[in-house]
Amino acid sequence: MVRRDTRLALRLGGGGAVGIAFFVLAVVLIPLGVGREAATLARIAGGVLWVAALLAALLSLDRLFQADFEDGSLDQLMLAPMPLEQVVLAKTLAHWVTTGLPMTLIAPVLGAMLQLPDAALPWLAIAMAVGTPALSFIGAIGAAITVGVRRGGLLLSILVLPLYIPTLVFGARVVENALLDLSVTGVLGLLGGLTLFAAALAPFAAAAALRINAR
Repeated sequence: MVRRDTRLALRLGGGGAVGIAFFVLAVVLIPLGVGREAATLARIAGGVLWVAALLAALLSLDRLFQADFEDGSLDQLMLAPMPLEQVVLAKTLAHWVTTGLPMTLIAPVLGAMLQLPDAALPWLAIAMAVGTPALSFIGAIGAAITVGVRRGGLLLSILVLPLYIPTLVFGARVVENALLDLSVTGVLGLLGGLTLFAAALAPFAAAAALRINAR
């Protein structure tokens, strides 16, 4: 199921490629708006990259369950022997593979473009690897709540964005601490804790929402 959903997401219009393109373009446009002063770009690099990653993840969340709901596949999955929680987990992992993982790999290149020092680039990649799964897991809950809702993308954004704030804050703080040569282990631990909590909660919460809303 992870392989199937990954292939679908990478197709034209599937959302995965669109999200990555948005992430790159959003970051590339920043120097055009704020100028190319190295100190300014380095100071805002962490926040810019995390905000762009958050918005890019949102772009494909509304299709996480909606496409299967529309063609009837979701009903078959709910009746299958596989637990619905496992279905949610597989779809969420596929979402991260097609959005969070590519953004993690691209982030150091974009960070260097934003004049982030070389010493901070590995920590940027680590923070993205630790924190971006939380974006997919939290988003899966919102996608399950809004499945079947016409034009549910806006409602999904309103539900999910406030829940993304802790991940955004801690993720950007890891990069800021690395930039200032401060300890990052404590903040990185909090970021990892948020991801583990989201990973433990999301399959059960999203599955319960699907059972209610996908009937």
